[in-house]
Amino acid sequence: MKPIDRRTLLISGGVGIGLVVAFAAWPRRIGSGLTAAKGERVFGHYLKIAPDGRVTVAVPQAETGQGIWTGLAQIAADELGAAWEQVAVEPAPAGAVYANVLLKARITGGATSIRAFEQPLREAGAVARDLLIRVAADKWDVDPSLCQAADGFVMHGADRLAFGQLAEAAAGLPPGKPVLRPVGSGRLVGQSLARLDLPAKLDGSLRFAADIRLPGMLFAAVRLAPPGGRLRGFSKAAEKSPGVKKLVAGDGWVAALGETWWAAERGLVAADARFTGSADANDAAILDALGSGLDSGERTSLFARGDYAAAVGDGTALSATYRIAAAEHRSLEPLSVTARIAGGKLELWAPVQDHDAALAAAAKAAGLSASDIILYPMPVGDPSGRAMAVDAIPVAVKLARRVGRSVQLTVSAKVGRNHDRVRAPLLARMTAFPSPAGGVAAWGGRFVTATDTVLPGAAPAYAVSNMRIDSVAAKLPIATGYMRGGSEALTAFANESFIDELARRLGAEPFSFRMGLLSGNVRLAKVLQAVATLGRWDGGAPGSRLGLAAVSAFGSHIALLTEAGIGADQRVAVERLVAVVDCGRAINPGLVRQQVEGSLIEALSLATSDAPEFIAGMPVAHPLRLSGLTGVGRVPTIIVELMPSKAAPGGVSGLGHVVLAAAVANALASGTGRRLRDLPFSPMAA
Repeated sequence: MKPIDRRTLLISGGVGIGLVVAFAAWPRRIGSGLTAAKGERVFGHYLKIAPDGRVTVAVPQAETGQGIWTGLAQIAADELGAAWEQVAVEPAPAGAVYANVLLKARITGGATSIRAFEQPLREAGAVARDLLIRVAADKWDVDPSLCQAADGFVMHGADRLAFGQLAEAAAGLPPGKPVLRPVGSGRLVGQSLARLDLPAKLDGSLRFAADIRLPGMLFAAVRLAPPGGRLRGFSKAAEKSPGVKKLVAGDGWVAALGETWWAAERGLVAADARFTGSADANDAAILDALGSGLDSGERTSLFARGDYAAAVGDGTALSATYRIAAAEHRSLEPLSVTARIAGGKLELWAPVQDHDAALAAAAKAAGLSASDIILYPMPVGDPSGRAMAVDAIPVAVKLARRVGRSVQLTVSAKVGRNHDRVRAPLLARMTAFPSPAGGVAAWGGRFVTATDTVLPGAAPAYAVSNMRIDSVAAKLPIATGYMRGGSEALTAFANESFIDELARRLGAEPFSFRMGLLSGNVRLAKVLQAVATLGRWDGGAPGSRLGLAAVSAFGSHIALLTEAGIGADQRVAVERLVAVVDCGRAINPGLVRQQVEGSLIEALSLATSDAPEFIAGMPVAHPLRLSGLTGVGRVPTIIVELMPSKAAPGGVSGLGHVVLAAAVANALASGTGRRLRDLPFSPMAA
């Protein structure tokens, strides 16, 4: 296969070293390790050191705008003793060694990146540090234990040698067993270091999937059938449209290829593609499927403690039903995939969060084995999780096969929204039986959602002696997928709304009621107590406009105090968000705050904008300006406080999603006396 010219890929770089996206030096086959540029030396699976001292960290996870390239590089650089201004990152090549151990695949999601890769990155840094120190100690004829590595140098008293001077000899030594630094003894972890990806994003030099340019490349646009539908027909007269080279039809899609994407898109308009689809796959069908599941669906036990039935006995449990509509990703980045097939090999450029699924989809479409595919994971321009789906990859690959040329397929914003794999809707029936002492004797929850949705956070953190949580899988006529915050955001809305509602029904103060049930979760109790103090909790009495929510998720703990009401336009108006977070040891406190703030804003948009309308199993596409996204003028005051902790790092990217909706609902209940149990909120319908 002809080597890729770096210039065709518009290589980008950040301030100082920062960001390296140099595909020309990548390994040519699946399973190979890192490939070094001229003069570089490879240290294991994660590190390379150049003669000028540059340390490049191979990062397995996708950069979705949440700063994970920076956080993971910071871990390795801290353990190694590198100088931050000499640290760069590049996406790791394919290989089983880069699998996310928490998700059993190479996936970026579920707030797992730091938790999954802290240990291997620390070990990589420790092994490389030991090798560098051994070479320096030999030069100085001293005991290696008397040397240290810091700021890009190995030092012994007044003697010092730069990493670049030692790398060649160090890379030739047999690696030893990693001996990690004591936690907190490094110089980088725990610091709010600047993100490596931001300078290139700010000046426009960072290239995304749609920026790829290859010699002789054609541009493609596509129309897709609804879920379960097929292509019925199209007009071939579209091939006469200016700039259109060819129309290609597949099973459930038709695409136009042109000299420019706009020419291809105009050709598709002229093609007037027609598809089959189910007219019954609409909102009513979704509601019917969820409702039937709640009343008579087959239940799967998710969590059980004590004996719920015996605790309730012949008594009447308090109950409430919560409804969460499907949610769209509303991505700003259009789906774009570039494919090139030559010499029996496939090269693929795409923004992917599920690396393994992308490889599998490409292999099937190309009729090749995974070892004959090189996947270049591009930065993802959407933090919501849309890049977890790989729907566009098979179409791009089949087009490249059909025309024998490089093809860049870009899905228009409208088509992308029509075929979004939305966050699954959920219907929850919560029940509880009060104890004579004023607590909770029994707690029950039944969650109904899509068949492919798992519910790891269904059980609340409260110490209730008798608890029964089950789920029902409903066959829905829509395509569902992953969204930031995961299903934890769905179940937490029901759990945290219900605990607040339960407290008020029993005449208890919501904060004290929660604290009385958190004896088994000290860390969550501490952040709840801290947020009540920081946010000036007033007891949540009628008219207070304050609401609380507290959730343990992703190995972290968060409590949120919200001040909210109904505005003059009869829409939910949130004025203040105060969050306290215990995420264990914060690798980069600045990143943690950014992620919690961003997650809160994104969750607020989902909670206060309109639910999607479905026709033929597809969400109706509306312009983003009409979708109710939270604009700059509507962003509330946000305060995020981090709780000092020596515990292992937890995940943070979806923390705002798990607490926002319930805290707002609880604030509205105290301020207006109305309990909004449906998401997104619709005060006029309550």
